[in-house]
Amino acid sequence: MTITPPTNPDEPVALYAEFTALPGRGDEVATMIAGLTVDVRREPGNVTFDPHRRVSNPLEFFVYEVYRDADAFQAHITAPYGAVFNAALGDLIEGEGSVLTWLTPVPVESVSR
Repeated sequence: MTITPPTNPDEPVALYAEFTALPGRGDEVATMIAGLTVDVRREPGNVTFDPHRRVSNPLEFFVYEVYRDADAFQAHITAPYGAVFNAALGDLIEGEGSVLTWLTPVPVESVSR
């Protein structure tokens, strides 16, 4: 699987992934994402991997992710445990898989007060 993030290859890669569990499968998905979180946070290039559930609908999951650079992100998406997770997740969520939203930081340091 090759996903090319829209960024300079030397800059951090930031995104959030979102998906919705099928009815009755939310807790199973939560357990799976908790296990994946342990693995991802051990990756040398991972900066942040924070999964969340929507308060108003606990079947909806959001994962905020930041990687050191494009190489670190590529290492993440080719990790064997990720493939196992994504294969299992496909049967537990609505749609074709996670929807990825690419993020870029707002340059706060350029704001003068």
